[in-house]
Amino acid sequence: MVLPLQKCKEEWQELEEEFRQLQETHKIYKQKLEELNSFQMTCSSSIQKQKRGLKDLQYSFQRCKRDCSLEELELIQQIKSQIKERQNVFFDMEAYLPKKNGLYLNLVLGNVNVTLLSNQAKFAYKDEYEKFKLYLTIILLLGAITCRFILHYRLVLLHADNKRKHPHQQWIKVLVLQICLS
Repeated sequence: MVLPLQKCKEEWQELEEEFRQLQETHKIYKQKLEELNSFQMTCSSSIQKQKRGLKDLQYSFQRCKRDCSLEELELIQQIKSQIKERQNVFFDMEAYLPKKNGLYLNLVLGNVNVTLLSNQAKFAYKDEYEKFKLYLTIILLLGAITCRFILHYRLVLLHADNKRKHPHQQWIKVLVLQICLS
């Protein structure tokens, strides 16, 4: 009897040690997550600041372009091409930063951060989303076809039955039928 109790006690101690390690790992995880959020906010604000600065610079170049020499125009063209390259780099950077959800995603999920950090996770998400859209489109198409033919057929039958039963109310039924079919 002592042996099983001793074994249970040892298992409990092992689980207790694993639990302490898990708590430490979770504590480190939360710290790293807070650091990540801080870095994301810093990068997002820096990118926005850079974009505003580049936009202002491009506007200044447009104004200066009229009064420049040929060498200065060449320098402006070089800077403009570097600005375009930098905008592409910003686009790549923003792909890994959280952004505001679109209307549909906001309606479906609410205000949730759905930023996926790995390309593999992004492709898996896109694949699942495309499947969802396909299934939903098929279901809605079948529903629309069903409504079109079955409801149309029932309204025509309803109209024919009511014409026989209540000939004095025929003009009301015709009006309702016309409204439903249009």
